[in-house]
Amino acid sequence: MDTAPPDALPDGYAGLTFPWTEPPAEGEATEVADGVLWARLPLPMALDHVNVFFLREARGWAMVDTGFDTRRTRAIVETLMAGPLRGDPITRLLVTHHHPDHVGLAGWLQSQGAELLMTRTAWLMARMLTLDVQEVPPPETIAFCRRYGMDPDVLARRATERPFNFADIVAPLPIGYTRIRAGQQIALGGRTWAVAQGDGHAPEHAVLYEVGCDGLVLGGDQLLPGISPNLGLYPTEPDGDPVGDWLAACDRLAPLAARDQLVLPGHKTPYRGLPQRMESLKQNHVAALNRLHAHLAAPRRGGECFAPLFKRKVDDRMYGLAFFEAIAHLNHLWLTGRATRTEGDDGVWIWRAA
Repeated sequence: MDTAPPDALPDGYAGLTFPWTEPPAEGEATEVADGVLWARLPLPMALDHVNVFFLREARGWAMVDTGFDTRRTRAIVETLMAGPLRGDPITRLLVTHHHPDHVGLAGWLQSQGAELLMTRTAWLMARMLTLDVQEVPPPETIAFCRRYGMDPDVLARRATERPFNFADIVAPLPIGYTRIRAGQQIALGGRTWAVAQGDGHAPEHAVLYEVGCDGLVLGGDQLLPGISPNLGLYPTEPDGDPVGDWLAACDRLAPLAARDQLVLPGHKTPYRGLPQRMESLKQNHVAALNRLHAHLAAPRRGGECFAPLFKRKVDDRMYGLAFFEAIAHLNHLWLTGRATRTEGDDGVWIWRAA
């Protein structure tokens, strides 16, 4: 959900400070703390980059997140290894969550000897999705999208098209990884980190808080500045509640936030001011739910609920993400008793404010 309207300082940036106004250039890295480098890898979408971080270790470097698996990103990582990493290997790899812009190169780096650290659910999701290659959407997906009110023309077109497949941009993941879990402490890059669990955007999203020293936070997509990550409801869990999971994670992580922590996020630029950001990350969706609830004064289908949630026109390229986020918010209102849903004559859910 984009909270950044033009010509104004959006709530997503209020109270935050940004030590670096410019990101590192392609193939270059910026030192953000002693022995900690920040680099970027390109993405072919509106959010056109993912941040990766390198932490100096005794025998090489630990890398945080990876970008897509493409020839271009592999070449950029090799340039980084030869330049800012001084020719030393990537020996350990922390992936914050299972999405392809964060896990894409993990298998390739494992094939070069890197140890992979992930939460159990994140690793299982990533490996399952790389093995699930589809030439057209399966019947369950079509039925789910129809029932939740996807525009019929969009659905008809998608039914005959090859869908996005993880395997297209995620290197094969070999068997075996090192599990990290909430509540434990791990050593990474000569620093000690407390592992906490995010949720909503991705199940068992790892968020790491440095114990002492510089007060770094490896935030992944759970703690982004300026934008809130997509909270989508998908056919893998058709009555799930990612918005509820997100709100619960915000409450769980809020006590860990301190003003002087330097957050290293998965996108945008590093920042300070995490207590304020934790509150706005929660309130962004609370306000969206309230707007959607008001929108349901009249009966609506899922594809008719974009206006109260998104501050810009949803085009064909963004339709999928917008649809799955809209129905996630609808489902949360239903699960919390703020909305009803009834089945229309055509089998499509019709939503109303309770």
